[in-house]
Amino acid sequence: MALSEAEKARYYKEGYVVPDYRLPEAQVASLRDTVNYLIEANPGVRPEQLVNAHLASPSAEGVRGAAELLELAKEPEILDLVEDVIGQDIILWGCQLFCKPAGDGMEVPWHQDGQYWPIRPLATCTVWIAIDDSLVSNGCLRVVPGSHSDQQLHSHYTDDRERLTLTQAIEPQHLDEEAFADVELRAGQMSLHDVYLVHGSNVNTSVNRRAGLAIRYMPASSEFNRDLIEPSDKSGYKVDFSRRPLWLLRGQDSSGKNDFSIGHA
Repeated sequence: MALSEAEKARYYKEGYVVPDYRLPEAQVASLRDTVNYLIEANPGVRPEQLVNAHLASPSAEGVRGAAELLELAKEPEILDLVEDVIGQDIILWGCQLFCKPAGDGMEVPWHQDGQYWPIRPLATCTVWIAIDDSLVSNGCLRVVPGSHSDQQLHSHYTDDRERLTLTQAIEPQHLDEEAFADVELRAGQMSLHDVYLVHGSNVNTSVNRRAGLAIRYMPASSEFNRDLIEPSDKSGYKVDFSRRPLWLLRGQDSSGKNDFSIGHA
């Protein structure tokens, strides 16, 4: 289930792509049940902030996830797509549910993912899977095409407005907001985006929920350095990379620096 040459070209040029591949309807229906379970199992956590949603046992962040999402992250069809953009040595290092409730969904300010992550050299492909329809009306993903092209992490500031999913926002001088594109997806569709791509999303004031799953894959040529960022809640919610488990899903650890035992039961 590889990307076409045109899809790969768009990913490299624009920083994101929506591949033809999509999940079967029955699987999407099962994932909706999983979303409902996760919301019920984590009553003290905003549904936009369910970090480590693929870990069935409570993680260092206190979130109880679901094993179904870990199995989804390992699916060969998805890994084929990821391999086309980051190579054959693939590490799964994160998975977060971003569920915006109807009429109450929080905003994600413009940012670059790499601002938050202890990966060096900085590299990750995020697979964003729509579990509900993700449309302009209910706060779909928005991107600035081509903003990844210089492969630079720009300066961010702490956005202290209320009701934000994340609190680190890119400094205005690095943002061409006029050039944004809305990434509308029907349930089961997915997008892939680069770690340097500037993106965000609006609030959801509609009558329709918007649930999406962000699965994070890094090339094994990079190191997940657990000592680089101390555990804190400055991202808008608690994040602790010190016990974050990694899975080598394909190939080998070409960096020779990643530990695949930490965080596993």
